[in-house]
Amino acid sequence: MISARTLDKAAGVGHGFFTRRGGVSEGPFASLNCGLGSGDDLSRVGANRARAMERLGLSGPDLVTACQTHSAAVHVVETRPDDPPRADALVTRARGIALGVLAADCAPVLFADAGSGVIGAAHVGWRGARAGILEATVRAMTDLGARAGGIMAAIGPCIGPESYEVGAEFQAAFTGDDADDGDLFRPAEREGHFRFDLPGYIARRLSRLMPGAVEALPFDTCGEESRFFSYRRACLEGETEYGRCLSAIALEG
Repeated sequence: MISARTLDKAAGVGHGFFTRRGGVSEGPFASLNCGLGSGDDLSRVGANRARAMERLGLSGPDLVTACQTHSAAVHVVETRPDDPPRADALVTRARGIALGVLAADCAPVLFADAGSGVIGAAHVGWRGARAGILEATVRAMTDLGARAGGIMAAIGPCIGPESYEVGAEFQAAFTGDDADDGDLFRPAEREGHFRFDLPGYIARRLSRLMPGAVEALPFDTCGEESRFFSYRRACLEGETEYGRCLSAIALEG
């Protein structure tokens, strides 16, 4: 489990960015696969989720994750739902409930305003980021009583720029949104292709919402096979199945 210094300072908040290590799953899901929709044996996924929650002092049923759709939809968690909500971010004031994000290259982003007792967790790929999932998460947190100036955020392990090759049309779409984002792209080895800095893009959008309270962890999920699951790596290797890493945050007590 990896922690962020920024969130370590949040009193009464527990969090963790879990790697793929330390679970019971096998094959392409080895070993701490926490994705209910991954195709892995559900009993093993349940055991993995329980192991992760034990690290946060909670039990498996205390973990809430969503059916993620690369959207800007946010769900407010008041009690443990019977079924995963369709959303790409979760926010809550409830104690003893862990908000979880599942990812295999997209960025898990965890939020906390410890003083106001409000937390959030967002699944952020390029589609969700462009659609406004970060801004929607902060807005939902402030609706619950968080102070925008009091929110801290940590960007967890995700695909890094050395692994993220994109085409010219992708680059054009982002620079069409904001020409200043051109510095997040650098030429790739293939002509007409670029390396895209996804965590840099997320950090830039977050910095407009909470200057000085954003941390990006320096890990590349695609490039670090022994530590993280990766959708892109699976595609490059011709694999159709892959696990999902869990990131989670909870208000203690």
